[in-house]
Amino acid sequence: MKTIKMKKNSFFFLVLLAMTSFISCNTQEKKLPEEAVKTDPLLSWNETATKKAIIDFVTAVTTEGSAQFIPEEERIATFDNDGTLWCEQPLYFEVAYSLSAMKDVFAAKPELLKKPELKALADKDMKTFMASGEKGIAEVFALSHTVVGVDDFNKSVQAWLQTKHEKFGKPYGDLTYKPMVELLKYLRDNHFKTYIVSGGSSMFMRNFTEKAYGIPPEQVIGTMLKAEFKPDTYQVVFTPELFHNDDHGGKPIGIAQFIGRKPVLAFGNSDGDLEMLQYTATNTRPNLCLLLHHTDAEREYAYDRESHIGQLNKALDEAIAKGWIVTDMAKDWKIVF
Repeated sequence: MKTIKMKKNSFFFLVLLAMTSFISCNTQEKKLPEEAVKTDPLLSWNETATKKAIIDFVTAVTTEGSAQFIPEEERIATFDNDGTLWCEQPLYFEVAYSLSAMKDVFAAKPELLKKPELKALADKDMKTFMASGEKGIAEVFALSHTVVGVDDFNKSVQAWLQTKHEKFGKPYGDLTYKPMVELLKYLRDNHFKTYIVSGGSSMFMRNFTEKAYGIPPEQVIGTMLKAEFKPDTYQVVFTPELFHNDDHGGKPIGIAQFIGRKPVLAFGNSDGDLEMLQYTATNTRPNLCLLLHHTDAEREYAYDRESHIGQLNKALDEAIAKGWIVTDMAKDWKIVF
């Protein structure tokens, strides 16, 4: 079986680093008071300069007669997923799914256990499996996504999303950020079209984005595998070869090829999103670039420049230099989940 070829800065390389730091503890999230004013479109946001900047931008570009008015068809907003719309620690959720799904893969194809690195994974010998490096993690990703048909894969993902996260004790599928879900709805209420542009795979994300965020599958752009049409069954099947790496420079490429319009708003959380924000900032229309800074170790996680997942280094420097909005999770959000 062919394996996916990767660049060092790819999603899959970062995955390998992520697996070295799997931690657990218990945290409880506070709920918003029931008597909170329901007319506030961003109820889960604190009254900070960040919230004001978002509302001021949306108001300006949607008010007819405003010098900053943007026609509805050009109101394109793109969001990263991992670490921007839902939690990504202590390793990408899609990687956690891939590792979990290998149990069924081994049951379907026991001959795979002849490979030392896969035998080690089956035996939960993570030290030996980790020694296989990028090759091992790429093979696990490919197998977990392509050994079964698309319909069975979707069922597998949807079932796995009910698995509980070790730190929060909640299903992975429930670990979406409430303030971001509110922001997505606020934008759509103001006739923005919202897209996900993420390093995770499209085939994984499309299983939950409509329910979780109100973003339909056709507005999800992610890393993509090649596919084939089977004339005997009239079905499309995915193959373990990379078609599009939707990370770093792949994000503006994905936007240009699949959306065809440059965003006026882009929201990310890591260096992997830098090029998407840079691309958005070149729009001749008024635009808003935002980063989510994970500063809340109590309610979620605190990480940035040295993180093994969601490293925020170059993008943070550029945001400060160019006046992009840096959302401070601890200060700007009333609640997280």
